[in-house]
Amino acid sequence: MSRYAMAIDLKACVGCAACSVACSVENEMPVGTHRLWIRNTTIGTFPDLVVEHRPEACLHCENPPCVPVCPTGCCFVTADGIVDLDVKRCIGCSACIAACPYDARSMHPAGYVTKCDFCKHRVADGRAPACVETCPTLCRTFGDLMDPQSEVSIAIRQARRVDVLRPGLGTGPNLYYLNAPAKFGLVGGEGSRS
Repeated sequence: MSRYAMAIDLKACVGCAACSVACSVENEMPVGTHRLWIRNTTIGTFPDLVVEHRPEACLHCENPPCVPVCPTGCCFVTADGIVDLDVKRCIGCSACIAACPYDARSMHPAGYVTKCDFCKHRVADGRAPACVETCPTLCRTFGDLMDPQSEVSIAIRQARRVDVLRPGLGTGPNLYYLNAPAKFGLVGGEGSRS
């Protein structure tokens, strides 16, 4: 059984937002609606400051809090670990938006919830998600965590440091941040493997 995941090497990310643009174009998102965004955080104290560029999107959690709160059952987890939703069954109640501790869902102007789905249509064709394929610094990897030879498994194994957002929540995120600075914005400390 597959378990899809993504890893982002923060040491290589330059915050160019090519991934966000590629995601919006690939998924035909209306202006002002995003499935992926870049959080820029200044870390440190003057004069020793660094800017962390952290791409954020749905974390495709193993225990997603957004799924059980959906009254229509439109939110679900696929057999390969993608947290998905059926927009035809979505009534726009926003319960899943409120339940997501990562603010990774938003309301589409057409009245349904939207979020990253790892470009499942591309994955089904054997292609990488648009954000991975577009990244000019190659900081993103994607693949099956259950396959030790997949690009994402190798990247995680070889990283100096591996973090996930808010690990104390017990959601089991499948979006990994690699090689972050020691003072990693909202991630650091808990959940890091140095």
